[in-house]
Amino acid sequence: MSELPQLLQQATLKRDALLEKLHQERTDCYRLFHGTNEGWGGLTIDRYGEQLFVQTFHQPLSTEDLNTVVEHYQNQFEITETVYNDRSAKNSRRSDENFKKSHDLTGQELGVTYRVKGKHSGQDPLLFLDMRVGRRFVLDHCKDKSVLNLFSYTCGVGICAATAGASEVWNVDFAQRNLAVGMENAELNQLQNHDIQFIQSDFFTAAKQLAGIPVKQRVRRGQKPRPFLKLEEKQFDLVYLDPPRWAKSHFGTVDLIRDYPSVLKPSLLATKEGGTLVCTNNVAKVPLDEWIDIIKRCATKAGRDVKDIEILTPEADFPSSDGQHPLKIAVLQL
Repeated sequence: MSELPQLLQQATLKRDALLEKLHQERTDCYRLFHGTNEGWGGLTIDRYGEQLFVQTFHQPLSTEDLNTVVEHYQNQFEITETVYNDRSAKNSRRSDENFKKSHDLTGQELGVTYRVKGKHSGQDPLLFLDMRVGRRFVLDHCKDKSVLNLFSYTCGVGICAATAGASEVWNVDFAQRNLAVGMENAELNQLQNHDIQFIQSDFFTAAKQLAGIPVKQRVRRGQKPRPFLKLEEKQFDLVYLDPPRWAKSHFGTVDLIRDYPSVLKPSLLATKEGGTLVCTNNVAKVPLDEWIDIIKRCATKAGRDVKDIEILTPEADFPSSDGQHPLKIAVLQL
């Protein structure tokens, strides 16, 4: 007999106090089962409003085990849709047809409403739940501040900043489809009259221009330089930097293991003196202390004085056996 029912029950009991608090805060999006640290490696189970979202990264679930998961949680909340994404194949890609879509639903986190779709043209969920602690920080610290949200994805941080009363919000992302979800999130939260912008741009061109750094690009012989959106130099009260592990464009390479300063330096220079830079690193193999040392050295070379560093850790629905969470969030006071 599978041990899954017992593991699910243990995870549910551990979350009782947290979920009571989250429900009081108008949150119905959270992790129900974090398999890496709860006995079933590679299995994650999330709630997104009325959607039960199941993913496997090591090996697929049997039909029996998937039914066990659904039966366990259907007694805890109304499930309109169950989405199962098996991502155990190479490169962690979803195994079903790319065109397969799920329902348009909504979920809430800390009173903010978000579009929920478990299956869409991309691979990842539209809202990363371990980043809740970062969005909570933004909700608490952005009133009357100008905010720059870099690698904004579906603009959750920007939506929180506008909801908190930021004076202006810039969301910058390369993918128009991500920004489109952000625009929909803005409408869901009735933010149309707020100063919130959705800017489709390569990170390096946008961040460097804002920081006053010359933009360079790789141009092969016989090719013309690629055009890019022109922006004026500008600094913000709060900058949120949440880069992917690795990405390459004609204007630069994002590499959180080998070259974090390439994304950190322009972000530092785009932050006002006396402002706040929130930066992240989601690579498990990068130790927190080593990453902080890199941040400090980069800030020194960039001529920016870091007066204080606060570390934010994912909330209790993302348990860690050793306290070393893959997602690391540093809040720098400049």
